[in-house]
Amino acid sequence: QVQLVESGGGLVQPGGSLRLSCAASGFTLDYYAIGWFRQAPGKEREGVSCISSSDGSTYYADSVKGRFTISRDNAKNTVYLQMNSLKPEDTAVYYCAAVNSPHTIVVPWEYDYWGQGTQVTVSS
Repeated sequence: QVQLVESGGGLVQPGGSLRLSCAASGFTLDYYAIGWFRQAPGKEREGVSCISSSDGSTYYADSVKGRFTISRDNAKNTVYLQMNSLKPEDTAVYYCAAVNSPHTIVVPWEYDYWGQGTQVTVSS
């Protein structure tokens, strides 16, 4: 059974950090690009970051560039999103997704598999 499971969300104060994990089961991530998306209440799902399967190239939305870092550990079949200097506007449900592609993919409709999401709340 193909499954992606996110973890690491929670409540953090502005300026704080969280590390999200996306663990895959039922398939190997080696040949999959992995994207992180987020959706805040009343807003559309937004592409946050993506990492390719081929050369590890990455994409970041302008809103998170310089604060978030995506990485992958194929041996653990897991992708991470390190989030630093968090802001209240980063509050959302964060989803990871996988697509069988060597490239970075930033549009959600291209993705094949999705996790259930993890809540990130940035508030004092």
